[in-house]
Amino acid sequence: MKIRTITTGISLDLPQETDKIKIAADFNQKAQAIFAQQGYEVQTTRITTNPWEEYLSILSPTEIINRIQNLEAFCQSLNISFFNIGYASTAETIELIPEINKNTSIVYCSSKIGNQFENARESAKAIKRISQETENGYGNFRFCVGANCQPGIPFFPTSYHVGETSFAIGLELADFVMQVFSEANNIPEAESKLQIILGEEVKKVEAIAKQISTQLQINYHGIDTSLAASLDKQNSIAFAYEQLLNGKFGNPGTLAISGMLTRVLKSIPVKTCGYSGLMLPVCEDIGLATRANEQTYDITHLLLYSSVCGCGLDTVPIPGDISIGKITAILIDMTTLAFKLNKPLSARLFPIPNKKAGEMTNFNSPYLVDCQIFEC
Repeated sequence: MKIRTITTGISLDLPQETDKIKIAADFNQKAQAIFAQQGYEVQTTRITTNPWEEYLSILSPTEIINRIQNLEAFCQSLNISFFNIGYASTAETIELIPEINKNTSIVYCSSKIGNQFENARESAKAIKRISQETENGYGNFRFCVGANCQPGIPFFPTSYHVGETSFAIGLELADFVMQVFSEANNIPEAESKLQIILGEEVKKVEAIAKQISTQLQINYHGIDTSLAASLDKQNSIAFAYEQLLNGKFGNPGTLAISGMLTRVLKSIPVKTCGYSGLMLPVCEDIGLATRANEQTYDITHLLLYSSVCGCGLDTVPIPGDISIGKITAILIDMTTLAFKLNKPLSARLFPIPNKKAGEMTNFNSPYLVDCQIFEC
Protein backbone atom coordinates (compact mmCIF):
# COMPACT_ATOMS: atom_id res chain seq x y z
CA MET A 1 0.00 0.00 0.00
CA LYS A 2 1.18 3.48 -0.90
CA ILE A 3 0.21 6.76 0.68
CA ARG A 4 -1.02 8.97 -2.15
CA THR A 5 -0.88 12.18 -0.14
CA ILE A 6 -0.31 13.84 3.19
CA THR A 7 -2.41 16.99 2.92
CA THR A 8 -2.11 19.72 5.53
CA GLY A 9 -4.86 22.31 5.77
CA ILE A 10 -4.30 25.88 6.92
CA SER A 11 -6.57 28.91 7.32
CA LEU A 12 -5.31 32.21 5.92
CA ASP A 13 -6.68 35.62 6.88
CA LEU A 14 -4.28 37.42 4.56
CA PRO A 15 -2.24 36.17 1.58
CA GLN A 16 0.91 37.47 3.30
CA GLU A 17 0.68 34.82 6.04
CA THR A 18 3.48 32.78 4.53
CA ASP A 19 4.61 31.65 7.99
CA LYS A 20 1.63 29.27 8.07
CA ILE A 21 2.67 27.83 4.71
CA LYS A 22 6.23 27.35 5.96
CA ILE A 23 5.02 25.56 9.10
CA ALA A 24 2.79 23.28 7.00
CA ALA A 25 5.64 22.52 4.57
CA ASP A 26 8.00 21.65 7.44
CA PHE A 27 5.34 19.42 8.98
CA ASN A 28 4.72 17.61 5.69
CA GLN A 29 8.42 16.93 5.24
CA LYS A 30 8.76 15.52 8.76
CA ALA A 31 5.58 13.44 8.48
CA GLN A 32 6.74 12.01 5.16
CA ALA A 33 10.06 11.02 6.75
CA ILE A 34 8.32 9.28 9.65
CA PHE A 35 6.14 7.27 7.28
CA ALA A 36 9.20 6.39 5.20
CA GLN A 37 10.96 5.11 8.32
CA GLN A 38 7.99 2.77 8.81
CA GLY A 39 8.32 1.48 5.25
CA TYR A 40 5.60 3.52 3.51
CA GLU A 41 6.12 5.34 0.23
CA VAL A 42 4.50 8.78 0.35
CA GLN A 43 3.89 9.85 -3.25
CA THR A 44 3.02 13.51 -2.60
CA THR A 45 2.65 16.06 0.17
CA ARG A 46 0.21 18.91 -0.28
CA ILE A 47 -1.08 22.09 1.33
CA THR A 48 -4.66 23.34 1.11
CA THR A 49 -6.21 26.56 2.42
CA ASN A 50 -9.61 27.92 3.30
CA PRO A 51 -11.58 29.19 0.28
CA TRP A 52 -9.55 31.96 -1.35
CA GLU A 53 -12.55 34.30 -1.39
CA GLU A 54 -12.01 34.68 2.37
CA TYR A 55 -8.53 36.16 2.08
CA LEU A 56 -8.39 37.61 -1.44
CA SER A 57 -11.80 38.74 -2.67
CA ILE A 58 -11.54 42.32 -1.34
CA LEU A 59 -8.76 42.88 -3.87
CA SER A 60 -9.12 43.80 -7.54
CA PRO A 61 -8.88 40.96 -10.10
CA THR A 62 -5.37 42.04 -11.08
CA GLU A 63 -4.27 42.15 -7.44
CA ILE A 64 -5.80 38.71 -6.79
CA ILE A 65 -3.79 37.18 -9.63
CA ASN A 66 -0.62 38.88 -8.42
CA ARG A 67 -1.08 37.70 -4.84
CA ILE A 68 -1.73 34.13 -5.95
CA GLN A 69 1.37 34.22 -8.13
CA ASN A 70 3.34 35.44 -5.10
CA LEU A 71 1.95 32.58 -3.03
CA GLU A 72 2.95 30.13 -5.73
CA ALA A 73 6.48 31.56 -5.94
CA PHE A 74 6.84 31.20 -2.16
CA CYS A 75 5.58 27.61 -2.32
CA GLN A 76 8.03 26.78 -5.10
CA SER A 77 10.87 28.20 -3.00
CA LEU A 78 9.94 25.56 -0.41
CA ASN A 79 9.72 22.78 -3.04
CA ILE A 80 5.94 22.57 -2.64
CA SER A 81 4.40 21.08 -5.80
CA PHE A 82 0.71 20.93 -4.80
CA PHE A 83 -1.01 24.02 -3.36
CA ASN A 84 -4.80 24.37 -3.26
CA ILE A 85 -6.58 27.68 -2.67
CA GLY A 86 -10.01 26.13 -2.10
CA TYR A 87 -13.23 26.91 -3.92
CA ALA A 88 -14.96 29.90 -5.51
CA SER A 89 -18.67 30.24 -4.82
CA THR A 90 -19.84 33.31 -6.73
CA ALA A 91 -20.17 34.05 -10.42
CA GLU A 92 -17.58 36.83 -10.11
CA THR A 93 -14.91 34.70 -8.44
CA ILE A 94 -15.55 31.66 -10.67
CA GLU A 95 -15.01 33.93 -13.67
CA LEU A 96 -11.48 34.61 -12.37
CA ILE A 97 -10.49 30.93 -12.18
CA PRO A 98 -9.28 30.61 -15.81
CA GLU A 99 -6.98 33.59 -15.26
CA ILE A 100 -5.65 32.06 -12.05
CA ASN A 101 -5.12 28.76 -13.83
CA LYS A 102 -3.38 30.34 -16.84
CA ASN A 103 -0.99 32.33 -14.66
CA THR A 104 0.06 29.54 -12.28
CA SER A 105 1.45 26.01 -12.52
CA ILE A 106 1.08 24.35 -9.08
CA VAL A 107 -2.09 26.08 -7.84
CA TYR A 108 -5.28 24.00 -7.72
CA CYS A 109 -8.82 25.21 -7.05
CA SER A 110 -12.48 24.38 -7.53
CA SER A 111 -15.89 25.96 -7.89
CA LYS A 112 -18.92 25.16 -5.78
CA ILE A 113 -22.40 24.32 -7.09
CA GLY A 114 -25.36 24.55 -4.70
CA ASN A 115 -28.47 22.40 -4.52
CA GLN A 116 -30.39 24.86 -6.72
CA PHE A 117 -27.69 24.47 -9.39
CA GLU A 118 -26.34 27.96 -8.78
CA ASN A 119 -22.93 28.43 -10.42
CA ALA A 120 -23.39 25.47 -12.80
CA ARG A 121 -23.23 27.55 -15.97
CA GLU A 122 -20.44 29.77 -14.62
CA SER A 123 -18.44 26.63 -13.81
CA ALA A 124 -19.07 25.21 -17.28
CA LYS A 125 -17.77 28.46 -18.79
CA ALA A 126 -14.61 28.14 -16.69
CA ILE A 127 -14.03 24.55 -17.85
CA LYS A 128 -14.49 25.55 -21.48
CA ARG A 129 -12.24 28.60 -21.26
CA ILE A 130 -9.45 26.73 -19.43
CA SER A 131 -9.52 24.09 -22.16
CA GLN A 132 -9.06 26.77 -24.82
CA GLU A 133 -6.28 28.66 -23.04
CA THR A 134 -4.00 25.81 -21.89
CA GLU A 135 -2.01 23.30 -23.91
CA ASN A 136 -4.17 20.31 -24.90
CA GLY A 137 -6.74 21.53 -22.37
CA TYR A 138 -4.47 20.26 -19.60
CA GLY A 139 -5.23 23.18 -17.30
CA ASN A 140 -8.42 21.43 -16.23
CA PHE A 141 -6.25 18.92 -14.37
CA ARG A 142 -5.94 21.64 -11.70
CA PHE A 143 -9.63 22.61 -11.62
CA CYS A 144 -12.82 20.78 -10.77
CA VAL A 145 -16.43 21.51 -9.89
CA GLY A 146 -17.71 20.25 -6.54
CA ALA A 147 -21.18 19.63 -5.15
CA ASN A 148 -21.88 18.89 -1.48
CA CYS A 149 -18.14 18.58 -0.77
CA GLN A 150 -17.12 19.09 2.85
CA PRO A 151 -13.79 20.50 4.13
CA GLY A 152 -10.90 18.17 4.79
CA ILE A 153 -10.80 16.18 1.55
CA PRO A 154 -7.08 15.44 1.04
CA PHE A 155 -7.41 14.89 -2.71
CA PHE A 156 -7.06 17.79 -5.17
CA PRO A 157 -8.60 19.85 -6.73
CA THR A 158 -11.69 19.48 -4.48
CA SER A 159 -9.75 20.04 -1.28
CA TYR A 160 -10.32 23.02 1.01
CA HIS A 161 -9.82 23.69 4.71
CA VAL A 162 -11.78 25.15 7.63
CA GLY A 163 -10.54 25.87 11.16
CA GLU A 164 -7.27 25.10 12.91
CA THR A 165 -4.35 23.57 11.06
CA SER A 166 -4.75 19.82 10.58
CA PHE A 167 -3.62 17.05 8.27
CA ALA A 168 -5.36 14.24 6.44
CA ILE A 169 -4.12 11.15 4.64
CA GLY A 170 -5.14 9.91 1.20
CA LEU A 171 -4.33 6.31 0.30
CA GLU A 172 -3.74 4.16 -2.78
CA LEU A 173 -5.23 0.73 -2.11
CA ALA A 174 -5.52 -0.76 -5.59
CA ASP A 175 -2.85 -3.42 -4.95
CA PHE A 176 -4.92 -5.00 -2.16
CA VAL A 177 -8.05 -4.95 -4.31
CA MET A 178 -6.26 -6.71 -7.16
CA GLN A 179 -4.85 -9.31 -4.78
CA VAL A 180 -8.20 -10.09 -3.14
CA PHE A 181 -10.24 -10.05 -6.34
CA SER A 182 -7.75 -12.38 -8.02
CA GLU A 183 -8.24 -14.94 -5.25
CA ALA A 184 -12.00 -14.60 -4.64
CA ASN A 185 -14.68 -16.68 -6.33
CA ASN A 186 -17.53 -14.20 -6.02
CA ILE A 187 -18.48 -10.72 -4.78
CA PRO A 188 -19.49 -11.70 -1.20
CA GLU A 189 -16.24 -13.59 -0.70
CA ALA A 190 -14.23 -10.66 -2.06
CA GLU A 191 -16.09 -8.25 0.23
CA SER A 192 -15.41 -10.31 3.33
CA LYS A 193 -11.70 -10.74 2.61
CA LEU A 194 -11.22 -7.13 1.61
CA GLN A 195 -12.81 -5.86 4.84
CA ILE A 196 -10.34 -7.88 6.89
CA ILE A 197 -7.21 -6.94 4.94
CA LEU A 198 -7.99 -3.24 4.56
CA GLY A 199 -9.09 -2.97 8.18
CA GLU A 200 -5.74 -4.34 9.35
CA GLU A 201 -3.59 -2.33 6.96
CA VAL A 202 -5.31 1.05 7.26
CA LYS A 203 -5.30 0.86 11.07
CA LYS A 204 -1.50 0.63 10.87
CA VAL A 205 -1.41 3.87 8.89
CA GLU A 206 -3.71 5.56 11.38
CA ALA A 207 -1.51 4.51 14.30
CA ILE A 208 1.45 6.25 12.66
CA ALA A 209 -0.68 9.32 11.82
CA LYS A 210 -1.74 9.63 15.46
CA GLN A 211 1.88 9.30 16.54
CA ILE A 212 2.83 12.08 14.11
CA SER A 213 0.01 14.27 15.42
CA THR A 214 1.21 13.89 19.01
CA GLN A 215 4.88 14.28 18.16
CA LEU A 216 4.55 17.30 15.84
CA GLN A 217 1.54 18.95 17.51
CA ILE A 218 -0.68 19.17 14.41
CA ASN A 219 -4.27 17.93 14.57
CA TYR A 220 -5.05 14.66 12.78
CA HIS A 221 -8.22 15.07 10.66
CA GLY A 222 -8.53 11.51 9.38
CA ILE A 223 -7.94 9.18 6.45
CA ASP A 224 -9.76 9.38 3.14
CA THR A 225 -10.06 5.66 2.49
CA SER A 226 -10.92 6.21 -1.16
CA LEU A 227 -9.64 3.67 -3.64
CA ALA A 228 -7.43 6.01 -5.68
CA ALA A 229 -6.32 4.89 -9.12
CA SER A 230 -2.86 3.68 -10.07
CA LEU A 231 -0.98 4.16 -13.32
CA ASP A 232 0.51 0.72 -12.68
CA LYS A 233 -1.15 -1.71 -15.10
CA GLN A 234 -0.82 -4.53 -12.57
CA ASN A 235 -3.00 -2.62 -10.11
CA SER A 236 -5.58 -1.08 -12.42
CA ILE A 237 -9.01 -0.67 -10.83
CA ALA A 238 -10.71 -1.73 -14.06
CA PHE A 239 -8.60 -4.84 -14.45
CA ALA A 240 -9.20 -5.71 -10.78
CA TYR A 241 -12.96 -5.58 -11.43
CA GLU A 242 -12.51 -8.03 -14.27
CA GLN A 243 -11.18 -10.65 -11.89
CA LEU A 244 -14.77 -10.90 -10.61
CA LEU A 245 -16.77 -9.78 -13.66
CA ASN A 246 -18.01 -12.06 -16.37
CA GLY A 247 -16.70 -9.62 -18.95
CA LYS A 248 -15.06 -6.22 -19.06
CA PHE A 249 -15.36 -3.12 -16.89
CA GLY A 250 -18.65 -1.46 -17.79
CA ASN A 251 -20.46 -4.76 -18.40
CA PRO A 252 -23.31 -5.90 -16.11
CA GLY A 253 -21.96 -6.47 -12.61
CA THR A 254 -19.80 -3.34 -12.61
CA LEU A 255 -22.37 -1.43 -10.54
CA ALA A 256 -22.58 -4.24 -7.97
CA ILE A 257 -18.80 -4.34 -7.52
CA SER A 258 -18.72 -0.53 -7.22
CA GLY A 259 -21.31 -0.67 -4.47
CA MET A 260 -19.45 -3.44 -2.67
CA LEU A 261 -16.14 -1.59 -2.78
CA THR A 262 -17.75 1.54 -1.35
CA ARG A 263 -19.32 -0.44 1.51
CA VAL A 264 -15.92 -1.84 2.40
CA LEU A 265 -14.12 1.51 2.18
CA LYS A 266 -16.72 3.19 4.38
CA SER A 267 -16.60 0.39 6.96
CA ILE A 268 -12.86 0.52 7.67
CA PRO A 269 -12.60 1.13 11.45
CA VAL A 270 -10.53 4.34 11.41
CA LYS A 271 -11.32 8.05 11.59
CA THR A 272 -12.39 8.79 8.03
CA CYS A 273 -12.74 12.01 6.06
CA GLY A 274 -13.28 13.19 2.50
CA TYR A 275 -14.90 10.96 -0.10
CA SER A 276 -13.96 7.62 1.49
CA GLY A 277 -15.30 5.78 -1.51
CA LEU A 278 -14.38 4.47 -4.92
CA MET A 279 -12.69 6.76 -7.46
CA LEU A 280 -12.88 6.04 -11.20
CA PRO A 281 -10.57 8.61 -12.84
CA VAL A 282 -10.58 7.68 -16.51
CA CYS A 283 -7.21 9.15 -17.48
CA GLU A 284 -5.41 8.11 -14.27
CA ASP A 285 -5.89 4.35 -14.66
CA ILE A 286 -4.56 2.31 -17.57
CA GLY A 287 -7.39 -0.18 -17.37
CA LEU A 288 -10.10 2.48 -17.29
CA ALA A 289 -8.50 4.20 -20.27
CA THR A 290 -8.22 0.91 -22.16
CA ARG A 291 -11.90 0.09 -21.65
CA ALA A 292 -12.86 3.65 -22.57
CA ASN A 293 -11.06 3.06 -25.87
CA GLU A 294 -13.20 -0.05 -26.34
CA GLN A 295 -16.34 1.91 -25.39
CA THR A 296 -17.44 -0.57 -22.75
CA TYR A 297 -18.71 2.37 -20.66
CA ASP A 298 -19.54 6.06 -21.10
CA ILE A 299 -20.34 9.17 -19.05
CA THR A 300 -23.82 7.89 -18.24
CA HIS A 301 -22.28 4.73 -16.79
CA LEU A 302 -19.88 6.83 -14.70
CA LEU A 303 -22.77 8.86 -13.32
CA LEU A 304 -24.60 5.62 -12.52
CA TYR A 305 -21.57 4.27 -10.65
CA SER A 306 -21.32 7.60 -8.79
CA SER A 307 -24.67 6.80 -7.18
CA VAL A 308 -23.00 4.02 -5.19
CA CYS A 309 -19.35 5.08 -5.09
CA GLY A 310 -16.97 7.93 -4.57
CA CYS A 311 -16.11 11.13 -6.32
CA GLY A 312 -18.14 11.57 -9.52
CA LEU A 313 -16.65 12.32 -12.93
CA ASP A 314 -12.88 12.48 -12.79
CA THR A 315 -10.38 13.19 -15.60
CA VAL A 316 -13.00 12.53 -18.28
CA PRO A 317 -11.94 13.70 -21.79
CA ILE A 318 -14.76 15.23 -23.85
CA PRO A 319 -14.91 16.88 -27.31
CA GLY A 320 -13.29 20.30 -27.60
CA ASP A 321 -16.30 21.79 -29.39
CA ILE A 322 -18.76 20.76 -26.67
CA SER A 323 -21.20 23.55 -25.88
CA ILE A 324 -21.30 25.33 -22.54
CA GLY A 325 -24.93 24.23 -22.31
CA LYS A 326 -23.99 20.56 -22.55
CA ILE A 327 -21.22 20.90 -19.95
CA THR A 328 -23.75 22.63 -17.70
CA ALA A 329 -26.18 19.74 -18.12
CA ILE A 330 -23.49 17.23 -17.10
CA LEU A 331 -22.69 19.29 -14.00
CA ILE A 332 -26.37 19.55 -13.09
CA ASP A 333 -26.79 15.77 -13.35
CA MET A 334 -23.83 15.28 -11.02
CA THR A 335 -25.16 17.88 -8.58
CA THR A 336 -28.57 16.21 -8.52
CA LEU A 337 -26.96 12.95 -7.43
CA ALA A 338 -24.78 14.69 -4.83
CA PHE A 339 -27.66 16.33 -3.00
CA LYS A 340 -30.27 13.62 -3.54
CA LEU A 341 -27.93 11.00 -2.08
CA ASN A 342 -26.24 13.41 0.37
CA LYS A 343 -22.72 12.61 -0.77
CA PRO A 344 -19.75 14.61 -2.05
CA LEU A 345 -19.29 14.50 -5.82
CA SER A 346 -17.08 16.46 -8.19
CA ALA A 347 -16.43 16.76 -11.91
CA ARG A 348 -13.02 17.20 -13.52
CA LEU A 349 -13.78 17.36 -17.22
CA PHE A 350 -11.23 17.73 -20.04
CA PRO A 351 -12.59 19.30 -23.23
CA ILE A 352 -9.79 18.55 -25.70
CA PRO A 353 -9.22 21.44 -28.15
CA ASN A 354 -9.69 20.65 -31.86
CA LYS A 355 -10.55 17.01 -31.18
CA LYS A 356 -13.80 15.07 -31.45
CA ALA A 357 -15.29 12.00 -29.80
CA GLY A 358 -13.35 8.86 -30.67
CA GLU A 359 -10.05 10.66 -31.23
CA MET A 360 -7.16 10.19 -28.79
CA THR A 361 -5.97 12.67 -26.19
CA ASN A 362 -2.35 13.76 -26.34
CA PHE A 363 -1.36 14.60 -22.78
CA ASN A 364 2.25 15.15 -21.92
CA SER A 365 1.93 14.40 -18.23
CA PRO A 366 3.34 11.88 -15.75
CA TYR A 367 -0.06 11.87 -14.03
CA LEU A 368 -2.30 10.95 -16.99
CA VAL A 369 -2.67 8.20 -19.58
CA ASP A 370 -4.12 8.93 -23.02
CA CYS A 371 -7.45 7.53 -24.10
CA GLN A 372 -10.31 8.09 -26.54
CA ILE A 373 -12.47 11.15 -26.09
CA PHE A 374 -15.97 10.37 -24.81
CA GLU A 375 -19.14 11.03 -26.75
CA CYS A 376 -21.36 13.61 -25.03
